[in-house]
Amino acid sequence: QVQLVESGGGLVQAGGSLRLSCAASGRTFRSYAMGWFRQAPGKEREFVAAINWSGEGTYYADSVKGRFTISRDYTKNAVYLQMNSLKPEDTAVYYCAGNRDMRLSLRLERSYDAWGQGTQVTVSS
Repeated sequence: QVQLVESGGGLVQAGGSLRLSCAASGRTFRSYAMGWFRQAPGKEREFVAAINWSGEGTYYADSVKGRFTISRDYTKNAVYLQMNSLKPEDTAVYYCAGNRDMRLSLRLERSYDAWGQGTQVTVSS
């Protein structure tokens, strides 16, 4: 199973940008679809974005569409989340996740069997 480690979180003003990275260990990274989820205080974890195993399909939550971009680099075994035009409501712990079953929806938390430890993103107004 792939091991995932997120980085790149921090404090940013509204309207600013951050790029989150997720480093994957193991030789099976190519067989994983990857996703980003987030959890704000007092709320359930929610889907943010996903990219399929080939890198040709990307999916976004309506709340981030047009502002966030997910990408992956097979040479570095990494997946990224570029976040622009950040809003205070984007404040959350962001988690990277991996999915090996292409039959399952990438928008669902239960579809993923590998998770990182999370990285905090705080957007000040």
